Amino acid sequence: MAASVAAAALPSRLRGGHWLRLRPQLRLLPLARALCARMVTPPRGPGQSQMQDLPLPTHRKQQQQHQQQQQQQQGPSYAKKLAMWVAGLLGAGGTVSVIYVFGNNSVDENGMKIPDEFDNDPVLIQQLRRTYKYFKDYRQMIIEPTSPCLLPDPLQEPYYQPPYTLVLELTGVLLHPEWSLATGWRFKKRPGIETLFQQLAPLYEIVIFTSETGMTAFPLIDSVDPHGFISYRLFRDATRYMDGHHIKDISCLNRDPARVVVVDCKKEAFRLQPNNGVALRPWDGNSDDRTLLDLSAFLKTIALNRVEDVRTVLENYALEEDPLEAFRQRQSRLEQEEQQRMADLAKTTKQSLFFSSLTSRLWPRSKQP
Repeated sequence: MAASVAAAALPSRLRGGHWLRLRPQLRLLPLARALCARMVTPPRGPGQSQMQDLPLPTHRKQQQQHQQQQQQQQGPSYAKKLAMWVAGLLGAGGTVSVIYVFGNNSVDENGMKIPDEFDNDPVLIQQLRRTYKYFKDYRQMIIEPTSPCLLPDPLQEPYYQPPYTLVLELTGVLLHPEWSLATGWRFKKRPGIETLFQQLAPLYEIVIFTSETGMTAFPLIDSVDPHGFISYRLFRDATRYMDGHHIKDISCLNRDPARVVVVDCKKEAFRLQPNNGVALRPWDGNSDDRTLLDLSAFLKTIALNRVEDVRTVLENYALEEDPLEAFRQRQSRLEQEEQQRMADLAKTTKQSLFFSSLTSRLWPRSKQP
C-alpha cells in the first residue's frame, strides 16, 4: 500500500521501467528517516535509555534496571581486576629484581666473585638460596644482639674495676621527651642525675643501655654526662627483639649476673632475667621528682653492704608496684627501730650508772693501806 502511494506521487516519467530502478533506493528511505530523526533529537545523558519517555512494561523496566546495576557493578570490579593485575605484574617484576640483586655471589675488594656453598647448584636454585640466606641473616641481625659479648673484659689491676654494674635506660628513666610547635622535640633532664652519677660511680660501672638508636641517643648521653661518669653505651642494635619488645639480655654483657642491676621503666626490658631488674614508673617531667635520689640511696645500700648476689635483694622488691617506695618505707621503719633501740640502750645505761653511783655512796669502799 505504501509502495503504491509512493509510486502515484512520482512524475509520469518515473513510472514504468524507471520505478524498478528506484525500488532499492526507496527501501532505504525509512532508514534515512530514522537517522535524520536521531540527528535532530537532542542527546540524552549517560545511562538514560532512548525509550525513557515511552511507557514500558514492568518486566522491561526490571530488566533495564538489572542491566544498569550490572553495568555499575562491572565498572568497579573491572577496575579492581585491572589494579590487581598491575600489582601482580609489578610484584613479579620486583621479586625477580630482588632475586637477581641479592642472589649473586659476593665480591671481594678486587671485584672478583667469592665462592660459596651454592656454586654447584643450578643457576636459578643458586639465586633463590642466596636470596633466602641473605634475608635470613638480615632478620637474625635485627633479632639477635650484635655480639655475644657486648662489653669488653673487666679491667685488671692496676686499673680500678667497680664491683657492681648498673644498666640504665635513657628515655623515661633519665630523660623525658617533650614536643611543642615552637621548639619541636626536646628532652628534659630528670632531677638528681648528677647526684646519682657522683654517688654511684665509685661503686658501680655505669652503662647506658637504651632501646633508642645510636643516632638519637649518643648526643643525649653527651649532654646528660658532661663529666664522663658513664663507662659504656649500648643502643637498640644490642637488644634482643622478642614479641615486639627490645629486651636487654644480661647474659651478653660479659659481666657476672650476680652483680648486675638493670633499671628500666618497662619490665619487658629485662624479662629474660627478671630478678636483675628494678622497674620504675616512667617519669612524666615533674620537676619535684625525687626518684633518682631514692634510687641512689637504694643502690648505695646494696653496694656498701657488699651483697654477694643482688638478685636475692631485688627479688624481694620484684612484686612491689613501686620498689623504691617500698625500700623507703622499710628504711624508715628500720631507722625508727634503731632509734628506739638506742633510746632504750641509753635509758638502761643511765639507770645502771645511777644505781652504781648510789651504791658507791651507801657502801664506800674501804681505803687500802
